[in-house]
Amino acid sequence: MAHELRSVATRTETGPIDRAALAQARIDLAACFRMAARLGLEEGICNHFSAMVPGRDDLFLVNPYGLAFSEIRASDLLVCSLDGAVVEGEGQPEATAFFIHARLHARLPRARAAFHTHMPNATALSMIEGQPLAFAGQTALKFYGRLAVDDAYNGLALDSTEGDRIAATLGDADVVFLRNHGVIVTGPTIAEAWDDLYYLERAAEVQIKAMSTGRPLVPVPAEIARHAVAQMRAGDAESGRLHLESLKRRLAREEPDFSQ
Repeated sequence: MAHELRSVATRTETGPIDRAALAQARIDLAACFRMAARLGLEEGICNHFSAMVPGRDDLFLVNPYGLAFSEIRASDLLVCSLDGAVVEGEGQPEATAFFIHARLHARLPRARAAFHTHMPNATALSMIEGQPLAFAGQTALKFYGRLAVDDAYNGLALDSTEGDRIAATLGDADVVFLRNHGVIVTGPTIAEAWDDLYYLERAAEVQIKAMSTGRPLVPVPAEIARHAVAQMRAGDAESGRLHLESLKRRLAREEPDFSQ
């Protein structure tokens, strides 16, 4: 259901929009929507990805309410201000998308991209007692020391206070499990946010399969986990870039309208 947006404070404009960079950001973000749909990471028309407009701290791209991820094209994405105005595009963001993403971007400048999903395996882990992710598999180690858990489910995020609370819970982490709800993955680039979103769901999937055996998980010792995540993080930016480029090549062959 759509809800009326209420204003929140915005930041000062930082300069003109770099049109070439914005066009590329639209294509990159649209590729993430399309591949998320292929992998079953979306839920109806209710999940949302956002990214700051390149070179600007007061404007962000987000999907319009009413489109499934599989329908989204680069030109469908909205440019919104942090106070809720649609600057470019047709339609409106879904209200919870605005109140979560605008406040994350406003309060956490390092979060240039923010992806929120109810993807099934990670969401399932948000519903169980204790820490959602067990560091018992190599893929999970990518997130060692990078996770936060929001234990205070308060219903839909329909005002800036709730968005601010989620942003505060995220703090210095890159990923927050929203208890009884889903996950938010943030990153300094669209590519890195996508890479983390993909591997978070894969880590959750294999953990659930391991747990389904009924046998205890074997956690990786903390010292080794710290070493492994440092190794992974050293190459994350390039790995994310290459991962995103691979998506765009596949989509260019199979769903070329994504970039329109």
